[in-house]
Amino acid sequence: MLDELLVRSKRRWVLSTIELKEEDPGPFPKVISRMFNNMSGNNHEFRISGMGVDEDPKNVFSINPQNGKVSAHKPIDREEYQKPFHIKFEIYDSLTKEPLDKELAFDIEIKDINDNAPTFLKPRMQVNVKENIEEGYLPVQLQAMDRDQANTSNSKITISLIKQTPEEPKIDLKQDLLQVYDKHTYTDFVIVQARDHGEVPLSSTVMCDVKYETVLLFQYNGVVNESAIQDVLRVAVEDKDTPNTPAWRAEYYFIKGNEEGNYEIKTDPITNEGILRVIKGKDYEKTILTNLQIGVRNEEPFKVCKGKSAPGGDTPDSVEISVKVIDVNDPPEFKNSPADVYQKEEEKPGKLLFTPVDPHFRFEVCEDPAGWVSIDKKTGKVTSVKKMDRESPFLNGTSIYKILICSIDNGEPPATGTGTILVHLGDINDNKPQLVNKGVIMCGNKNNKVKVTAKDDDIHPYSGPFTFSLGGNDETLEKQWKLEPAYGWCGLVSRNPLAYGNYSVPLVILDQQNMIGQDTLEVMVCDCEEKDVLRTLLCVSAVLLLIFICQCGKEEFKHMPMVEEGNQTLIKYNQEGGGSECKVCWLCSVCKLDSKTVSLCVLCYSTNHTVLAIWSLLNLFICVFSARLSQLLHLQTVWL
Repeated sequence: MLDELLVRSKRRWVLSTIELKEEDPGPFPKVISRMFNNMSGNNHEFRISGMGVDEDPKNVFSINPQNGKVSAHKPIDREEYQKPFHIKFEIYDSLTKEPLDKELAFDIEIKDINDNAPTFLKPRMQVNVKENIEEGYLPVQLQAMDRDQANTSNSKITISLIKQTPEEPKIDLKQDLLQVYDKHTYTDFVIVQARDHGEVPLSSTVMCDVKYETVLLFQYNGVVNESAIQDVLRVAVEDKDTPNTPAWRAEYYFIKGNEEGNYEIKTDPITNEGILRVIKGKDYEKTILTNLQIGVRNEEPFKVCKGKSAPGGDTPDSVEISVKVIDVNDPPEFKNSPADVYQKEEEKPGKLLFTPVDPHFRFEVCEDPAGWVSIDKKTGKVTSVKKMDRESPFLNGTSIYKILICSIDNGEPPATGTGTILVHLGDINDNKPQLVNKGVIMCGNKNNKVKVTAKDDDIHPYSGPFTFSLGGNDETLEKQWKLEPAYGWCGLVSRNPLAYGNYSVPLVILDQQNMIGQDTLEVMVCDCEEKDVLRTLLCVSAVLLLIFICQCGKEEFKHMPMVEEGNQTLIKYNQEGGGSECKVCWLCSVCKLDSKTVSLCVLCYSTNHTVLAIWSLLNLFICVFSARLSQLLHLQTVWL
């Protein structure tokens, strides 16, 4: 039975993303893929669930339970369901109905077609432009969008001017903005077209009335760099009141144009000028020209004697300021960042993980902690170069491996953008279960049971709860020990009273998929009477030293057999033929320690020779710390 389960665990299902054309005309049902593995001759029953099956939109996909063929039952609008359909996949034995593989999944991606024409957000616009405006950009923005898949020819838009009445002044387009090259005082009627780049191009138009108005206010012009935080200009005022008084000091405020809070204006206390400053950088791609209207008043409210009028009127003065944004080299931007990638751990290297949407820059890997990937500097394609381990410490227990890639443009100076790739690693059963604590203390004078716990770096369903059994070929093992219970939480129980000392109990641990792990539990049997705290402390110290010293040769270290005669307990101790020595551990080689050293401590303890036990443990501690200080110091321990 165990052999059959181990064979079954080697099955590898071929799961990949299935592509289905948007608005596919059928006929339906239409077979779009088939699930299969690298083994044949098995009786399988296939089941799927999730989005498109038993979750909205329901009944779009199904699977033939006998042959694993996946079928679509209706056309899909990609614009309505833009993310891939993530479908869970399970396999059962068709005879016993027992699950064979669970928690598998595959994706169905809907391939876009050009079924949406670009549209303008405003089908008709009317713009008022000041008379005698300087040649350059008009404060007009035309915004168009296409609902087809982003960053494809189906959604790429070219905007062109197809009609202008009258033909002068000449109006042209740059990107999504209107541009004027002359100054006149009448209305321009403009029709602009937005056209995509699909195999069958689709288009729409917008009408724009450009009306020129007479300029009545004094106007300032300023220039700022894109995204810069800087002073723009100073606004001067004239006030005939006494200088440096509240009636003279000016207070500036925004009337309109600063609704997004990109600017501030403060008063220079010496010159009484208003200092206009950018406090939140402007994006050249969104705003080229900003028109501000600024008002001014005094700190002291304005007053006029009764029967007189104020020079210039009672209305606070104002001024208009035009601020032009200068384009700078923006860093490249990853449209699909962070990008989620899904794959099984331990897959062979060479798998394509990521392809950038806009491969027009030079690419580099900026962050790859484990060195698992490489990148094509021209195309930006990221490929695995090593097997990826889900249990690697570089994942911090998250099952997600983070990769940071950089794109560098050819601007002056070059600008760098970053994108994040999140590789979600699915688990496989590649780790054996092992004991959590390899050494325990059993109180022989109180009870004869200790708790045994195991762990597995894999996750469900490749980990616990675990099944325990006794290992080794020693026929006396089962006469001396038993496991109760043997599943989940496990307890090691001694069948008979045990002499104080140390015992090695080999164990076999199985996870849910019957992967075998073998480990050895070191058991120290002690007298745990509360009144004898010193002896209990000595027992614990001996266990810790035993585990530390003999980790290097734990397979060679065997329990020293004991002979019981009446009430006496003797340890077989032979200077020439005693327990095997630790052969690798640096501490053993420096201190000349072997299993007999610890056995002597146990002997002293079990026969109530407390003084000798303390002296023996003291020698062990001295040896440990001396070896830490200098491995060149070779100590010879003399035992009484």
